[in-house]
Amino acid sequence: MQEDNTTQAVTTDQSQPSSASEGQKREWFVIHTYSGYEQKVKTNLEHRIKTMDMTGKIFQVVIPVEDEVEVRDGQRRTVQRKVFPGYVLVEMQMDDDSWNVVRNTPGVTGFVGSANKPIPLMEHEVNAILKQMEAETPRVRIAFQRGQSVRIIDGPFAEFIGVVDEINQERGKVRVLVSFFGRETPVELDFLQVEKL
Repeated sequence: MQEDNTTQAVTTDQSQPSSASEGQKREWFVIHTYSGYEQKVKTNLEHRIKTMDMTGKIFQVVIPVEDEVEVRDGQRRTVQRKVFPGYVLVEMQMDDDSWNVVRNTPGVTGFVGSANKPIPLMEHEVNAILKQMEAETPRVRIAFQRGQSVRIIDGPFAEFIGVVDEINQERGKVRVLVSFFGRETPVELDFLQVEKL
């Protein structure tokens, strides 16, 4: 895929874009929102797009998220984590009307750019973000770290206390140093077999 290094002048002054030219292309822009209001902004913006008949100029509103497996208290659960908290991606044709619809949506604090000029993302940046969202295997997020004391809660070493020596997120394993007869012995365990003290 070839990068599009051409940039369009999208503003005539410091606050608003110029009128759309014939055949203006669809581009992805990043809007900044109040933290924690990403979903509300997405819902509000999608409603405004329909009610203000902007479906021909504003095409997609995306909150970049990825699935993450969280191991906490011996429980494994999949949660969605925002990749860029406080930011929402919008695919649109930039002109005065589309700029106003997006910019005046409740919860939107502005477009990301320089000198108040919205700057579109490059194609390879958008592709990388969308690819990250489509990952088939969720990332594993663990609640402990190297050097931390843990209790083994399952398996032949249940109820032993040890220290985390190594974490292998790809395999979902952790190596714990357990003391047997006055000697530390490494034991490889699944994330679900240990809990923080």
